[in-house]
Amino acid sequence: MVDLDDNRLETALSFGATHKVNSSDPEKAIKEIYDLTDGRGVDIAIEAVGIPATFDFCQKIIGVDGTVANCGVHGKPVEFDLDKLWIRNINVTTGLVSTNTTPQLLKALESHKIEPEKLVTHYFKLSEIEKAYEVFSKAADHHAIKVIIENDISEA
Repeated sequence: MVDLDDNRLETALSFGATHKVNSSDPEKAIKEIYDLTDGRGVDIAIEAVGIPATFDFCQKIIGVDGTVANCGVHGKPVEFDLDKLWIRNINVTTGLVSTNTTPQLLKALESHKIEPEKLVTHYFKLSEIEKAYEVFSKAADHHAIKVIIENDISEA
């Protein structure tokens, strides 16, 4: 797991990640990933943030025949380093959640194979929406992973 937030990295370990890499120093993080993979790079890099820096990071750590799975929602163009990547024979996939995997996801939830509720660290009422945004905007300071907002404003 790669992240800037040490709390998120620890959470990832509790969910089964085998290694954690803090990417606050990208060049150091890239070296650490190549050391962890005996110089091969990763098989799959999931870009879930949607900013050019994380897409670029994924390009730098992907190994031969690897896949960069881009599910982050990008609001800006990114550079695609085809001149460096073509020899690696990589794949790039894009897109959000599709319904073709929904039955599999529901079965995994039903069997408790995945337990998303463990990611919820904070609960707020809808009337506290500004506080919820404040906490999530400074997630590292509040050790926030995911927040749940419950409607407490009735329709009158």
